[in-house]
Parts: sequence; C-alpha cells; structure tokens
Amino acid sequence: MNILRIDTSDNLKTIVEVEIYGEKFKLVEKRKSPSGQKVLDLIEKLLKKQDLKLNDLSSIEVNTGPGSYTGIRVGVAIANALSFSLGIPVNKKKLSEIAVPEY
Repeated sequence: MNILRIDTSDNLKTIVEVEIYGEKFKLVEKRKSPSGQKVLDLIEKLLKKQDLKLNDLSSIEVNTGPGSYTGIRVGVAIANALSFSLGIPVNKKKLSEIAVPEY
C-alpha cells in the first residue's frame, strides 16, 4: 500500500510524504514568504526519488487543519484532483462517498 500525505496548513512550510508498505519518506519545503507553494513539484520529486508513479498510489491523506485557510484549500484541491483522476480515496473516502448537493 502506497499512501501520499500532503500538508499545506503552514504558510511557510509544505510537507509531502509517501508511505510505502510502512516505510515513510518525506520532503519539506520551507519558504520565507507565504506565497508560491510548489506542492505538485514536491510530489513529483518525492515519487521520482522512490521510483514510483502516480498510478502506484493507493490512497491520499491531506491535512485539513487547523492552519492557513488558503494553504489548506491548496492541499485539499490537489488531493481531490489526484483522487478523481486516479480513482483512489482521500482521507479514506472515495469521491463517490462525498455528498454532492443537488440543485
């Protein structure tokens, strides 16, 4: 089981981690200003370093707070986009389990 973890809750730090059958590998990017998170670049770098592709992921976990509202939105949006395209759960929920409002 390969789990991708994304933490963008801190304005000045982004953490991306992959757990491969219990073994954890992490990249941390620290910044001096709150702009310019490079989450997708970090994910790509980390997966490459561990010789994995996005299709090798079995689930995604994203920090939903507390923390920077905008930063959390970035992490959640990336996690949801990857979940949708790969057909894997985010925070142990599949896209089909998430309530969508009817209009």
